[in-house]
Amino acid sequence: QVQPVESGGGLVQPGGSLRLSCVVSGSVFSTTTMGWYRQAPGKQRELVAHITGGGSTYYADRVKDRFTISKDNAKKTVYLQMNSLKPEDTAVYYCNRLSFKWDWGQGTQVTVSS
Repeated sequence: QVQPVESGGGLVQPGGSLRLSCVVSGSVFSTTTMGWYRQAPGKQRELVAHITGGGSTYYADRVKDRFTISKDNAKKTVYLQMNSLKPEDTAVYYCNRLSFKWDWGQGTQVTVSS
């Protein structure tokens, strides 16, 4: 049973930065397209960014030029560097593979507020 474990969230002021981590155990990782998702209160979960096995990346327009997704295959970890954070980035952030999703993890709460 594969379940991602997310960490790194917290409370940050607008304009601040956070780095999220997601560890995946028990599955092939290096060739898997991994995504970061977020769900704000009262809204549907949305894809924020993804990275392919070959390292190609995709970003939602709302986070482009502010967020950077990366991964470490040896550590089976995917990261999300978030800069210039805005209040509208407040959400629970999750990681999962893009297709044939595993069970969702607990996520990590990101709150952007002054």
